[in-house]
Amino acid sequence: MSRVSLDTSVLIEYINLSGSLHREARALIQSVLKGKITAIIPHPVFAETYYVSARIYEKLNIKNPEQRAKNFIEWLYRSPNFSVAESSLELAILAGSIKRRFDLALTDSYVLASAKLYRAKAVFKSKEKEILENFKEITKEYDMVFLES
Repeated sequence: MSRVSLDTSVLIEYINLSGSLHREARALIQSVLKGKITAIIPHPVFAETYYVSARIYEKLNIKNPEQRAKNFIEWLYRSPNFSVAESSLELAILAGSIKRRFDLALTDSYVLASAKLYRAKAVFKSKEKEILENFKEITKEYDMVFLES
């Protein structure tokens, strides 16, 4: 079974029904839920997803946005075929090294580090500025895919 390491942007696009790449995010998550793919989620991605989803729910005037965000995180945590990347010294050092070398966001660094350690593809919504600046170098060492074409 193939593995993916998911970035916050993919999870947020999944809950954003009007997102430009929602269909792609939904298809990926459905593949995970059907057992076709195993998804790895690093701890920092859970924290960031909680924060961002609570803000989105709040902007949409959804009742109890923090509880809704908590429910989403708990659903991911408990769903089959979603795994939490094991916290380890190796993961922390690799994520820190990626952050230092490529000046990426810490969560993006954890997504890439988890992908490397779990032999997975790192999945991001789009090629963000920080990734584009070092795209050739990063792709030499890390397998990445994007929801956008």
